[in-house]
Amino acid sequence: MRIAFLGDVNGRAGRHVLMTQLPRLIARRGIDFVVANVENAADGFGITPELSEELLGFGIDCMTSGNHIWDKSEILDYLPGQPRLLRPCNYPDRAPGSGIYVGESPAGIPVAVINLMGRVFMPPCDNPFTVVDQTLKRLGEKTRVILVDMHAEATSEKTAMGHYLDGRVSAVVGTHTHVQTADETILPGGTAYITDLGMTGPYDSVIGIDKSLALKKFLTGMPVRFTTAKRDARMSGVVVEVDERSGRSLAIERFQLHADGEPSGTDDANPL
Repeated sequence: MRIAFLGDVNGRAGRHVLMTQLPRLIARRGIDFVVANVENAADGFGITPELSEELLGFGIDCMTSGNHIWDKSEILDYLPGQPRLLRPCNYPDRAPGSGIYVGESPAGIPVAVINLMGRVFMPPCDNPFTVVDQTLKRLGEKTRVILVDMHAEATSEKTAMGHYLDGRVSAVVGTHTHVQTADETILPGGTAYITDLGMTGPYDSVIGIDKSLALKKFLTGMPVRFTTAKRDARMSGVVVEVDERSGRSLAIERFQLHADGEPSGTDDANPL
């Protein structure tokens, strides 16, 4: 089966390129299941119930998040009733919502998605390594296809999680930093891995923020109210091919598509 992971959806530009390009990607590549990180969908900070339903309508099967999931207060009452929108699994149990979702491909193959958050340079949360052990134990034999979004700042923490889960899950993908890395690989145990999926949003920016505002912050050190940029929208992520019988990944390809459907640059790793 083929799974598409989409990097952090950022603001209106990210939502627009997702709307135009995701259905095409699904049809062109025969995608069976789509996961997208959406914690920046509402103008770069959080997500609302209305935007959540809108994004699901574009063809996303499960939405992951991270530290910005709490930025819009209206999401707190929405999370418990929408199992397809996850918050990090290693927040305390009393936090609303869930960090794991078990869905199905069109062929009826069970697919589990686990959302984790790192602790290095991030808000306080429980240890993602011990929490994922407990989560996998609870999953038991429900599915062999298991996907993990490791939302973290430090590349070392994301890489460590990839090796820690190698052979135990189908894929570990990193999110949060909005810059796509070129280290996609199949680890020795059969787990697909990439340190960061990149951003689905405006690339004429500083990781999605209006670049003039980001520069003002760096140059003056003064408080600046950030807003998302609008130009050069791209959809970034990976397509992973998984053997549903074993749960092992067979291939991983990264991509970055402009709003017109053309790949970004001439990199051979962008064949879509």
